[in-house]
Amino acid sequence: MLIQTIINVFRIPELRNKILFTLSMLAVYRIGFWIPVPGVDQGALTSFFEQQAASGSAAGRLSQYVAIFSGGSFGQSTIFGLGIMPYITASIIFQLFQSVSPKLKKLKDEGPTGYAKIQEWTRYATVGLCLVQAVGWLTYITRSGLVYEQWATNPLWWVMGISALTAGTVFLMWLGEQIDRFGIGNGVSLIIMAGILTGMPGAVMSVVGNFDAADPNKMGWMGLILLIFGFILVVAGSVLLTVAQRRIPVQQAKHTRGNRSFGGQKSYLPLKVNHGGVMPIIFASSLMIFPSVVFSALTDQAQNANATGWWPNLVQWLSNGFQMGAYPYIFLYILMVYFFSYFWITVQFNPEEMSKQLRDHGSFIPGLRPGPRTAEYLEAVMERITFVGAAFLAVIAVLPMVVNTQLKVDFVVSQFLGGTGLLIVVSVALDFLQRVEANLLMRNYDGFLGDSDAGEGRSRS
Repeated sequence: MLIQTIINVFRIPELRNKILFTLSMLAVYRIGFWIPVPGVDQGALTSFFEQQAASGSAAGRLSQYVAIFSGGSFGQSTIFGLGIMPYITASIIFQLFQSVSPKLKKLKDEGPTGYAKIQEWTRYATVGLCLVQAVGWLTYITRSGLVYEQWATNPLWWVMGISALTAGTVFLMWLGEQIDRFGIGNGVSLIIMAGILTGMPGAVMSVVGNFDAADPNKMGWMGLILLIFGFILVVAGSVLLTVAQRRIPVQQAKHTRGNRSFGGQKSYLPLKVNHGGVMPIIFASSLMIFPSVVFSALTDQAQNANATGWWPNLVQWLSNGFQMGAYPYIFLYILMVYFFSYFWITVQFNPEEMSKQLRDHGSFIPGLRPGPRTAEYLEAVMERITFVGAAFLAVIAVLPMVVNTQLKVDFVVSQFLGGTGLLIVVSVALDFLQRVEANLLMRNYDGFLGDSDAGEGRSRS
């Protein structure tokens, strides 16, 4: 069945061309990722960030976080080193401003024309963020002694480096737009997913290198089976979390014209359990970097000043407590995931507007009066299901850290057992399958989720 469906995909010329174009653009992205920025000591850079990652420092955690969106790590200073993250940040900023800025809200209501204008501003903001981040990144590696001395003091090198990093991100943004226009769609997300999946071969090799049934200090058969079972279980849970809905029944009002009645159909209003998607984890993980940086700096300052008393002990305890995997860190991380889950639905979900649209279309929720009562009900339902969705989201967010610190599994492996990367891969893969499914069903072919009897019935009809 699956093999036949894949064959059907390539039988449709339009769909085949879209998929091949998408794959070719992703191949261009991966080839360009290995073009280095001149003047950087790549060997020293790799060693430096490997040590930072092993020590669990804030710089190491930041490099691992950015690696999710760049498809590599800070240990590889290439022209795509900033990845697509500046564009994502600019898009999130404009999404948040749409709820507080009347001008942006008016543009959004204008439809495609307003959306194109917002996209234009997003691109300009992306270039600005790229310039700031490129300057910060090059300054950091220069002060760390990772740039050859004859290059670090040359102003032309700074212009070249900043221009190369900015152009790399802009080129990735352009690639994503080309996939949207000529490929299967959702280009930026596919680029992120491709970057995440490039780390899977390294994770497999890490498991293979750490497996030895005869060595008690290495992973045995039981540990390998538990690791595989845990991966399958977490992926299945992530799929359920992504597609889970609370369906609210909606009744359309009946209209009588002459001797005929119109309307009266029953449908449902789907409310996603995880309405915020991966955004709460992105916000929480971004902000959780700062406590570690601040407390580590205070600890170093207290040690350099040879301070005595309660202050150095307090900052040392806080510095240790806010390292990745520590209990205070995990507890605050869970609280922030909950906070941003509710914050995101406050920004993105408007029960008053939804209630108004139902009333304007002649629909209502059985047992509720249209208007404020319907809006109150929708808001109460969304708050309850968001609590459950945030709980699943928090479990998936902290699972890699717990596996890494408590079970001593390499973070390269544990990051595929949960967290931001796994949710992105699952959501993008489901969206990709739904797009292919829609193209197959539109041409009377069996989809990935359909059955052969249904396909034959559509063909006969």
